[in-house]
Amino acid sequence: MKKIAVFAGSFDPFTLGHLDIVRRAASLFDELYVLLAVNASKKYYFDEATRAEMVRKAVADIPNVKVDCYDGLTVDFAKRVGAKFLVRGIRGAADVEYEQTVAWNNKVLCPEIETVFLSSASEHLAVSSSVVRELLKAGIANDGEGRAKLAKYVPADAIPLLTTSR
Repeated sequence: MKKIAVFAGSFDPFTLGHLDIVRRAASLFDELYVLLAVNASKKYYFDEATRAEMVRKAVADIPNVKVDCYDGLTVDFAKRVGAKFLVRGIRGAADVEYEQTVAWNNKVLCPEIETVFLSSASEHLAVSSSVVRELLKAGIANDGEGRAKLAKYVPADAIPLLTTSR
């Protein structure tokens, strides 16, 4: 039986920390779905198509990774694709508390699905989508030097999308 997992998030935008978790999770499972959360009531910095393109470009070289979008509960998507595992990345203590709550609720909703936590690599501990959004709002992508700094936060293929999508 295939081991199928889902790594869900808003990925607004997709960061090097996300990519690190995807690469490591892809080595643990036969199939990994990177699931973009779609919530019409939430305001995203990047639209769904741009976020999906960022992820697809970043994971294009990982053969067992699929990218999808879903408006609904992650456990419902997991059941639909036959996944028995949810992957979550942890950067620090605040993430642990939040992610434990999410995992507990997912377990109540779908007891047969396990949540697997992967600790962030040390070089990505300070990388977050919210930091990238703040840097973009501050205009970091307006020149070559700033775009070079963005390479510390996001996959290289995403940089053109960050600078042209807004």
